[in-house]
Amino acid sequence: MTTAPTTAPAQGTGEIQDAGHVDVLIVGAGVSGIGAAHHLRDQLPDRTFVILDAQDNRGGTWWTHRYPGVRSDSDLFTYGYRFKPWRGPSIAAGEEILAYLDEVIDEDDLGPHIRYQHRVTTANWSTADRRWTVEATRGDTGQRLRYTASFLWMCQGYYNHAKPYRPRWEGMDRFQGLILHPQRWPEDLDLTGKRVVVIGSGATAATLIPAIAGEAEHVTMLQRSPSYYLARPATDELAVTLRALDVPDEWTHEILRRQHMAQTHQVARMSAEAPGELHTFLIESMRPLLPEGFDIDKHFTPRYRPWQQRIAVTPDGDLFAALRAGQASIVTDTIEAFTSEGIKVSSGEVIPADIIVSATGFNLSVFGDVAFTVDGEPVDFTEHVTWRGIMISGVPNMAYVFGYFRHSWTLRVDLVSDLVIRLMANMRDNGATMVVPALRPEDEDMPLRPWSDPADFNPGYVMRSQHILFKQGDREPWTHLLEHQEERDILPKADLGDGTLAYR
Repeated sequence: MTTAPTTAPAQGTGEIQDAGHVDVLIVGAGVSGIGAAHHLRDQLPDRTFVILDAQDNRGGTWWTHRYPGVRSDSDLFTYGYRFKPWRGPSIAAGEEILAYLDEVIDEDDLGPHIRYQHRVTTANWSTADRRWTVEATRGDTGQRLRYTASFLWMCQGYYNHAKPYRPRWEGMDRFQGLILHPQRWPEDLDLTGKRVVVIGSGATAATLIPAIAGEAEHVTMLQRSPSYYLARPATDELAVTLRALDVPDEWTHEILRRQHMAQTHQVARMSAEAPGELHTFLIESMRPLLPEGFDIDKHFTPRYRPWQQRIAVTPDGDLFAALRAGQASIVTDTIEAFTSEGIKVSSGEVIPADIIVSATGFNLSVFGDVAFTVDGEPVDFTEHVTWRGIMISGVPNMAYVFGYFRHSWTLRVDLVSDLVIRLMANMRDNGATMVVPALRPEDEDMPLRPWSDPADFNPGYVMRSQHILFKQGDREPWTHLLEHQEERDILPKADLGDGTLAYR
């Protein structure tokens, strides 16, 4: 249970109101926050906690993104939690994922602990008091609330849900149609008979285009440069076989998780050890799915090696089916300007459009853009380094969840939660009320590296945000963005007494 009361609606901002104290304050009610809360209840049931989320409902990215066709880009056997079997198709729609999260919330009785429309604005640590003071503003009433917590767990995700990335192009004000972003998709939008241009070639474009191709008059994917795609079955044949044999759901879930982890590991390993072979495999797997004579070199051959950016999944090859049917087409060029009737590209061609969708990515957000202080001093995260991708040097009693890029995000939610709770238990057993990552003397002069090595992973949303992100070092435990096959061995065995964590 929690000692933070359920706050009653109140009008106006007024003075800040005390909202109570909890052992653990979790920010975010998406996949990460719900998973963290489950593990906390399961492994440390005596801890009180509350979950604050700025949105008006659960789900994080699955609540933000409700455009047509929104679905997972990972298999759900690994995207689902290890503790709750996934019973649906391998690639699932956003609504199915929300229903799965609802089941977790109900089964764990997390609902009374969640405060929706509570946007955290500041987090202030006091060493003297050994606690965080967290201020939040209610989106429905404007009321300001003050929580205190012994431990802060940031599970808010990594991008700005309220402000999507919106590039500006010349002439946008001249366009007579509708310009929109997938994060702000109108519920009542009718595409019947409309010519739609989708700017972008990533996972969002690959998801949206097949979903609307049958309704719109025509859909054009306008890309500056191509991405890699992989057609995968929406339904896993092995799952169908095991379920037909009445194999228990828990067994099926574990078998399929291991299968998909092994497959993803193989692709990730190939991207590092044999990128040319993986490139050839991906290109040749697309070739028979495309219309005869399609210019695959121009439209589907990226400038980067596989997995320097995400490989977009197309369930049952639905994107290629839309191209074969003539419902969709691809233009690979740069935008010169918007016109009143569409988009003019550098070749001089004008692509006619009634609706333009800017599927151009999102803006990264550092810990939800919360203003942090430690003992009255503002925290500039660009001057700090990560501890195992879980804590930040010099910031006490604060952990965060950041998932995988190449494997399913949720695999890391489970691993990180285990370590964070092991850390809390270690503090309890040793009578410590404070823990903070601190560089050892031998680490103080180590070279600092950017948040993401561009040679390893360099999508636009990361490269645009490197300057606001914290750093990593050149040695353990001051690194992050490792692969799952490494961390599944490293994190459970991580030494919490190796001198990189200071307990008080």
